[in-house]
Formats: sequence, C-alpha cells, structure tokens
Amino acid sequence: MTRTASTGILYIVATPIGNLGDITYRAVEILNSVSIVAAEDTRHTRKLLNHYSISVPTVSYYEHNKFTRIPKILSMLSDGKSVALVTDAGTPGISDPAYRLIRAAIDENHPIETIPGPSAAIAGLVVSGLPTDRFLFEGFLPSKKGRKARLKNLIDFQGTLIFFESPHRMSRTLNDIEDIIGDRPAVAAREMTKMHEEVIRGTVSDLKSHFSQNKPKGEFTLMIGKDDKNVYFA
Repeated sequence: MTRTASTGILYIVATPIGNLGDITYRAVEILNSVSIVAAEDTRHTRKLLNHYSISVPTVSYYEHNKFTRIPKILSMLSDGKSVALVTDAGTPGISDPAYRLIRAAIDENHPIETIPGPSAAIAGLVVSGLPTDRFLFEGFLPSKKGRKARLKNLIDFQGTLIFFESPHRMSRTLNDIEDIIGDRPAVAAREMTKMHEEVIRGTVSDLKSHFSQNKPKGEFTLMIGKDDKNVYFA
C-alpha cells in the first residue's frame, strides 16, 4: 500500500509500570489526540486515561485476539485514524504481541512513531547494582519445554541477564538458574515505583532462602550477574 497524506499514525506509547505519575507530557498529549487506544486490557488502561481526563475510546489488543484485531486496526489507519498502542504497564512490544501489529503496519507503509518511557526491564537493571555495560533481556522463560535448554545457552554470557517472572514460578526459576547457571549475584525487584516496592539483593541462593521464608508476591524483574567473583554485595 502506498502511503498517502490521509494515512493514520500508529503511536507506540509507553505507560507507567506502577506510579501513574511516571508518564511523559508527550504521551498524555498523544493519548488525547488519537482516534482510538489499542490496549492490552481496556479496563486497566481506562484507569490511566481517567486519571488524566482522557476520553478517547479504547479497543482491546492482546495475545489471544491479535490475528483478528490487527486487520481492523490497519483498516483504521488506512482510513486516516491515528491509533495509540499501549500495554498494561511499560513499553509495548516487550514480552507482548505489540510487535506483530507494528510489523503489520510497517508492511503496509503506515507511519509509526515511538513515545518512549518506562520499562520494567531497564528500571530493574539500573536499580539492581549489577553491571549495566552489557546485558541481555530474556523475558519470561518457557513454562515447560525448552526451559533448561534456554538457560544452558546463557551460561557463557558475560553480562547481566534480565528475566520477567511471575510469583508462582519464582522459586522454580531460581532453582533452575542455580542448577544450570550457578550461584551468581542476583537481584529481584517487585512492585517498582509503587508503595510496596521491594528490591532483594544477594546471590541466587540468597534469593532462594528469602523466598522460602517470604512468599513471592507481584510480578518480578529478576537480574542475574555475570560469572565474576568480584561482583558481590557487601
């Protein structure tokens, strides 16, 4: 499709990972200006929009409806309607299906603009105290098949590893990491930017001990340091 002056713009808009104040002026302006907001969870996003008195309508776009929703959003763009793409928290496209819509919009020559902002992966990394000169984001590990193979491929990476993990799989993940990668420096961050923000620092075995006594709650960003005996916490 040839781009025309009437083609709408797809805006990739980063939203807060917790504290509603963590949003840019430009993001608020864009959310106010578009024809529709494509959201992972419209109810969750509506709370953010209401907080900033934004009355733009929303449409759901998430993992299980992506293939039926993408053609409809592309049609809106073709009709000259601009769309803001958001996720529940942070930057769209990080461990969510946003990239499929972005790729489809690129293939049809729709203009795309990114409105940068919060990311749980980067927020966790910079507060961890682990080296930031080289890092690798792995997202969520597979729940079953391929889980240990993925970890084995990371053994020789000499940088900080970043994972996302749910509370009910945290202990299992730490066990697998210690068994395969080793008892390296480790940091788990939860509820970042919120009232109950918590950052647990130590080694993998330290985190295992902590969570054996304190039930994991909330979504985690888990960082594993490189295989360097000099990188430890006092």
